[in-house]
Amino acid sequence: MEETEKYNKNILLSQNFVKDPELVNSLLEKTSINSKDIVYEIGSGKGIITEKLLAKSAKVIAFEKDEELFFKLEEKFKNEDNVEIHLGDFLKQDIDFKGSKVFSNIPFNITSEIIKKLVNIENSPIDTYLFIQKEAFEKYSGIPKETLVSLLIKPWFELRELHGFSPEDFSPKPSVDIVLLQIKKHEEFLVEKKNRQIYNDFISYSFSQWQPNIEKTFKKIFTYKQLKILSNDLNFDLGDKITDLTFEQFLNLFNYFLQGVDSKKQKEVFGFEKILQKQQKNLKKIHRSRTDKSWKKKI
Repeated sequence: MEETEKYNKNILLSQNFVKDPELVNSLLEKTSINSKDIVYEIGSGKGIITEKLLAKSAKVIAFEKDEELFFKLEEKFKNEDNVEIHLGDFLKQDIDFKGSKVFSNIPFNITSEIIKKLVNIENSPIDTYLFIQKEAFEKYSGIPKETLVSLLIKPWFELRELHGFSPEDFSPKPSVDIVLLQIKKHEEFLVEKKNRQIYNDFISYSFSQWQPNIEKTFKKIFTYKQLKILSNDLNFDLGDKITDLTFEQFLNLFNYFLQGVDSKKQKEVFGFEKILQKQQKNLKKIHRSRTDKSWKKKI
């Protein structure tokens, strides 16, 4: 009965623990982690990854939210000098990641919150490795087409898949495909740091217009003549959808927006990141409300 309860708890928290320590070793060989690095781990679980990180890096700073697992980790690593185990929610911690790295098998139900925290803070990790669902990897990497989140990340980070897992690698066995995602900070940003907010606003504006094509989406920003020139130079059709544009095309559109559009028209996009975030938050509230009502009907 106790084992059943633990299994159900893991499912609820989207926790799938890796089983084979040698698999962890092989994964670490694919990373940039070395004996000089401080590495953060989110959700240490049973400590299988923690143990291998200790052998590979200078220091491990681990966070575990589950109290039972935390005390087991403390006991397991009580004689290790190069590890810190913290009881608490990683998402609520104020951390300066400057010069450090992250390697974690994260709870899948908070993937978006974790990635958002890691890529948006001032001193983000120089290299991050996360076990995530394949579907989430495609969303953040813009595969097969760019998404809002992929475009907001790519000027600052390179994303790639380092490894594809088998369901048998985990306990409990996941019902979805899992991959190891690398998020590597660019040595030179593709958008100047001072322009980060207006870039975010520009991309958010593009995805908030709900227009059928590129021409109508940007009609308040670019003149028709400008759009025709841009479509020829950047090789897209004005009848294409926004999601048909590649990251490189978006980046070139933004660079032209900064240089070839007057300040009055540039103001059209100001604040749109917050506007879109508010819209998305309201949609989530509506979704939760409908879900709650459907459950009540079943009950």
